[in-house]
Amino acid sequence: MPIKFIRRPEVRIRTGKPDSTIYEHVKQGLLTPPVNLGGNTSGWPEHEIESINGARLSGATDADIRALVVRLIEQRRSVATAA
Repeated sequence: MPIKFIRRPEVRIRTGKPDSTIYEHVKQGLLTPPVNLGGNTSGWPEHEIESINGARLSGATDADIRALVVRLIEQRRSVATAA
């Protein structure tokens, strides 16, 4: 299945958070970091944002979200090594 990337304005809409909070959440491990798509372009895999939002919706704690983010980043690595 192809991976769809979404850019920061879309992440802002989907999370309801301003840019500064998005990047603060990346630093805190509450959001996956963006992927460099080449040049000055970056984006987030859509399924990662959906997973994090779903966890929030279900009442996950910050600790739960951090664990989810770690798993999502590990999945990125496994996809990269399989390619």
